[in-house]
Amino acid sequence: MSNSKSKPHPSISQVKIIADRNNFPISWLNKQGFCEYGIFLENVKGIQVKPTKSMIEGTQEHLILENNFKKDAEPATFEEMLETSKTGEILSRELPVISKTYGIRGFIDEVWMTPDEFIIIDDKPGRVAYSSSINQVYGYCLAFKEMVPEERRVIASLRERGTDNIFWSSYFDKKAEMDIKNLINRVHGLLNGEIEFIPTKNPNKCRGCRFNNMCDKKSIF
Repeated sequence: MSNSKSKPHPSISQVKIIADRNNFPISWLNKQGFCEYGIFLENVKGIQVKPTKSMIEGTQEHLILENNFKKDAEPATFEEMLETSKTGEILSRELPVISKTYGIRGFIDEVWMTPDEFIIIDDKPGRVAYSSSINQVYGYCLAFKEMVPEERRVIASLRERGTDNIFWSSYFDKKAEMDIKNLINRVHGLLNGEIEFIPTKNPNKCRGCRFNNMCDKKSIF
């Protein structure tokens, strides 16, 4: 995923200017579903806090899986993988994807490419298909589709981290595509200052939030 023609946003961290528009990490679609005000605190106000235990464990797990994958993997370009998958199955990990059209980018945990379909897998702790997690994997699907010059079914999947357990899966159909485009447009509206960041009203989310002590809009009821 080349960002050679990109530049950092002048005031919002992790946002880049690519193809003359804001481009944000696809992982923000998960954060937005948890509490979009957290995006404001971290990336607009610039509040820095230590990563949570879950975040550290997730990073370590990703590194282990990636290193194990590289031991047997054969280097190939994205185009070569697409061509090979027309007649057989191929697996890729930490696949970089970017959509200049919708202004999103990220790395897909795992992609299974087969002659009939692409299976986009995002690893998550636990076995609950939260709507925010689904939004994130749909974002990966949207960016992936833009990079693939052909029509094959795209399947979005959530997998329990560190296991082979796919606990949620769904076709990335027209409705899913429309819904995630609308959500992406909302995030861009937030970044452009067209709408305000809304904090969660769920006190349970506030208690577990790493910005709890710095948040001026946390729910205490």
